[in-house]
Amino acid sequence: MKITHTDIWTVVVPTIPGTVHSNAPAGWDQVPKHIIRVRTDDGIDGVGETGRGCPLDAVQAFARQIEGKDPRGMCLQHLPAPLAAPLRPHDRSWESPWGGRGPAYDAFEMALFDILGKHYGLPAHALLGGACRDRVKADYWIGHQTVEDGARSARKGYEQGFRGIKLKCTADEPMVERVRAIRDATSVDFKVTVDPNERFYRPSEAIALAKEFEELGNVEVLEDPMRKWNLDWYRQLRAATTIPVALHLGDPNSIINAIKAEAVDYLNLGGSMTGFVKNAAIAQAAGIPVWHGSGNDLGIIEMAYLHASAAAPNCVLACDFVGSWTREDDLIVEGLRFEDGYAVVPMKPGLGCELDTKALEKYRVSS
Repeated sequence: MKITHTDIWTVVVPTIPGTVHSNAPAGWDQVPKHIIRVRTDDGIDGVGETGRGCPLDAVQAFARQIEGKDPRGMCLQHLPAPLAAPLRPHDRSWESPWGGRGPAYDAFEMALFDILGKHYGLPAHALLGGACRDRVKADYWIGHQTVEDGARSARKGYEQGFRGIKLKCTADEPMVERVRAIRDATSVDFKVTVDPNERFYRPSEAIALAKEFEELGNVEVLEDPMRKWNLDWYRQLRAATTIPVALHLGDPNSIINAIKAEAVDYLNLGGSMTGFVKNAAIAQAAGIPVWHGSGNDLGIIEMAYLHASAAAPNCVLACDFVGSWTREDDLIVEGLRFEDGYAVVPMKPGLGCELDTKALEKYRVSS
C-alpha cells in the first residue's frame, strides 16, 4: 500500500446565529480550515481536518513528504518517521513536544489513523491503546451571552440531555446573575464550567467571584481564570475556594509545571491524537482527571478527539465536543451521536466518519 496523493479543500463554515455570542458575530468562524483526503493505491482513503488558520503551504508540504510512502511503515507516534528507525548517537529527537509537530501535523495524523484503522479493520482508538469506555462525557457550550440568552441556551442543552454547560465570560460581565439564571432555568445539578480565558485578571477578582459562585452551588470548575504563567495565583485561588480549578494546556512541560506547583485540580488538555493520550498519562500519574478541549471545530476533528478521549483512562470530565450544534454543518455524513450527556464512541474501522461531499462543495472556498 502506497500513498498516491492528497486532496485538499479550504473551507469556511459559519456558526449558527445565536449559538455563540448574543450581541456579536463569532468572528473566528470566518477563519478558513483545510479538509484533506489522503489516498492510497489500494483504494483506502483517510480524512483529516486542520485547525483554523493553518497555512496552506504547510498542508501541501506535509502531503509531499508522505507521497509514495506506505502508511504501515510509519511510526504513529512520530509521523512520518519510519517504524523502528535507528537512534543515532546523542539523538534527542524523542524530547520533542508530544502535542504535535507543525500546524498541519494533526490533520495528517487523523488521516493516517483513518487509513490504518480501515486497513486492519480496527477503530482508531484501538491503535491508541484501546477504548477505556464506550461513551465519553460531554457538556453543552456557549460563548458570551446575555443573562436571558444564556438561560435559554442552557435550557436547550438541558432538554437535550446534557448535564452541564461551559460558558465564556469576563469579570466585567454580570457573571453571578448569568450563573444564577442558568441554575433557575435548569437545575442545581446542571453544572457550569466558567471559562474567562484568563479574564478574571487577578486573585482578588477571581476569589471574590468564586465565593459568590459557591453560594449558587452549580459551578463545577473554574477554567483559566487568570494568567497561566502565574501559578502562584492559582495556588492562592485553590486555597480560597472549594470550586475545582483547571488549566487548559497542550504541552507536557506546562502540564508538569502545573502539577509540581500544585496549581490545579483538573486539566483541560489538547494535543494531537497520540499527544493527548500521552498528556493525559502525565496527569493520570499525578491522580488528576482531565477533559479534551476543542477549537469549536468540524466533524472530522471532533471524531478524532472522541477516539483519543476514549483511550485515556482519566478522561472522565465533560469534554468540549461543541461544533455539532454551533456550526452550520460538520462536513461529515454522520456526526457525533450524543446520549444523556455522553458522546457515543465509534466502533467502525478508522475514524468512523465519511466526508459529506455536497456539504464540502457548499462551504468550499478553494481546492
